[in-house]
Amino acid sequence: MKEKLAQALEKLHSLADPSALDGMAYFGVNTSGRLGIPVPKLRALAKETGRDHDLALALWNTAIPDARILASLTAEPARTTPALMDAWTADFDSWDICDGCCNNLYIKTPFAWEKVPRWAAEEGEYIRRAGYVLIACLALHDKEAQDSAFTDTFPLIQTHAVDPRNFVRKAVNWALRGIGKRNLALNAAAVSFARELGNCEDTTARWIAKDALRELTSEKVLARLRQKAGKT
Repeated sequence: MKEKLAQALEKLHSLADPSALDGMAYFGVNTSGRLGIPVPKLRALAKETGRDHDLALALWNTAIPDARILASLTAEPARTTPALMDAWTADFDSWDICDGCCNNLYIKTPFAWEKVPRWAAEEGEYIRRAGYVLIACLALHDKEAQDSAFTDTFPLIQTHAVDPRNFVRKAVNWALRGIGKRNLALNAAAVSFARELGNCEDTTARWIAKDALRELTSEKVLARLRQKAGKT
């Protein structure tokens, strides 16, 4: 494993682009200790490497942000335990690592749904974000989930729609928009919920509602959902 890790790190360092760090910082990425490798190059490297859970664990333990995103792409979902998900999530210090783990790995495990309320209840900004990012990712990728699984998250969305922290409020907003873009029935449910949320006195909650309504009531979104449903 030491040799595999050394080879992976050598490849990562060969892709390093310090000139990209300012652009990443502009988008709110924590650039501390980062090599500046764009995600498409990390995905290409992951494809070359293949799934290798032990390597993923070793990459994560380096604490190099780029290596951690690569770890999320190479870890094996079947060997990813709830305890490992909690441990990695507790290490999050940047939104892109959070989102990468949720989208690349967590939603491919059987534990994603159970983590939603648990992480959303945590106080840490990135842990709470992970709970809501999972909702958005599941809305897009979990083809078997019933509509009720998503409408059941509305109370959870309402609870932390008042959290003003940037990476939480954006994730709550993303979750609501993701639900509303899944199908016509959930669009109607999400729009109704957003309108109620918009009556809240809290400014963060009102922003989330207004922004979600802008997209969910757009003709572009509605046309796509009607086409998906086979309606004109």
